[in-house]
Amino acid sequence: MHPVTGSRASAPAMGRPAPRRSADRGRTPPRMPAARPPIRSRADAETVALLHRTARVLIEEVPRLTDRIVTLMKEREPVYRSPSLDPHEVWREVHDSLSHNVRSLVRPKETRESARSCAWRIGTDRAAQGFPLDALLHAYRIGCTVVWERLLETASKEDPLGAQALVHVAADVWNFVDEHCTLVATAYQEVERQLSWHRENRYRIIVAALLDGTARVTDFPEAEEVLGLPERGRYAVVALEDTDAPARTPHPATGVCAGLRTVWHTAEGIAHAIVLLGDSDGDGGDGYGGGDDGDGVGVERLVRGLEVPPGARAGVSPAVAGLAAVNTARRLADTALRTRPAAGEAALLEERYPEALVVSSPDLGTALADRMLGPVLALEPADRELLLTTLAAWLEAAGSARRAGELLFCHRNTVLNRLRRYEQLTGRSLDRPREVMELSLALSAHRLLTS
Repeated sequence: MHPVTGSRASAPAMGRPAPRRSADRGRTPPRMPAARPPIRSRADAETVALLHRTARVLIEEVPRLTDRIVTLMKEREPVYRSPSLDPHEVWREVHDSLSHNVRSLVRPKETRESARSCAWRIGTDRAAQGFPLDALLHAYRIGCTVVWERLLETASKEDPLGAQALVHVAADVWNFVDEHCTLVATAYQEVERQLSWHRENRYRIIVAALLDGTARVTDFPEAEEVLGLPERGRYAVVALEDTDAPARTPHPATGVCAGLRTVWHTAEGIAHAIVLLGDSDGDGGDGYGGGDDGDGVGVERLVRGLEVPPGARAGVSPAVAGLAAVNTARRLADTALRTRPAAGEAALLEERYPEALVVSSPDLGTALADRMLGPVLALEPADRELLLTTLAAWLEAAGSARRAGELLFCHRNTVLNRLRRYEQLTGRSLDRPREVMELSLALSAHRLLTS
């Protein structure tokens, strides 16, 4: 009693388009499980014989029963009223499925496997089409009810008293229905699991290709379809390093960052997010998007709205224009991350270009640190840290000994004495802007490359 459609060519359910053919390529059809041992019937031979005679009558009535079942399916399941479904295909599929199962009432041993195969095929095909499983199982039960009622009606005409005995085979009939509904559901879930794995795997492959720069221009339409990322969008990339809990990721907070389209990819201990900031139309031709221009969110506002897990660090790239520039944004986000923002914070590359220069060329950074700080680094640890801290505070205070003293909780003259000691040790002059610039880079190199 399985009136549900079973053709591979049938249309998808209403509102749920059939998947692209490429989604099925490489998918291994799930294997139907072996039949469970049949349940021994409690009906006597005379009742079984009556069931067989009645079922033979129904074989001749399959076309009329198909009409009745299809009508009920459309009345009781809205999905079968979808204009995308071909009514002729639906009718034919119901007819074929019904024929298999009514015949199984007459010759159960000979037809059991063909009926089971039909049910299994229905489940796999409908899952591939995105047809709702609950509607599928409901249609099965509608068909079973129609067939059972017709069995009773036919048997009553032949033998009104004997027809009452059919109650003894009701359990057999409904066990049959239960087995086939289970087959349909199992097949459906197996295909759904496979399709879900393929979708997730394709999703990961596309995101990885955008980030590592192996995506081709011809891949961008698929990226837009699968990821929801337009080819001409404005993007930033977030790089996250979380040594405490690698599975955690930062997420946009409420307010300006709420609702941003974001896709994540994790590899080699670093998580990357591609963040759609808005439309890239109107940007310049250098591959970089503008700031917050009313068509989306600027990276500064993205950073302010980004919640980084405690203990984690994040780097954020400048805005770039188009999917073709996502790989560039990823490299810049990685560079921003290497500038070592404080735990729980995100570093915007545009605010850390000096540090980015240092980490981008560590050999040169190390050489510069040796040139500008070599004699200081050779001091005893306490003296070394005192001078390095003073130099950093003086630079932070824009060259003001007074403000540096406030940061260090000491008198300005103490700061000046320490600065003179640095000049004596290194032969450098803090009155020369170039050497001050080199000192700033050298301190960054020491902090970033030796910690």
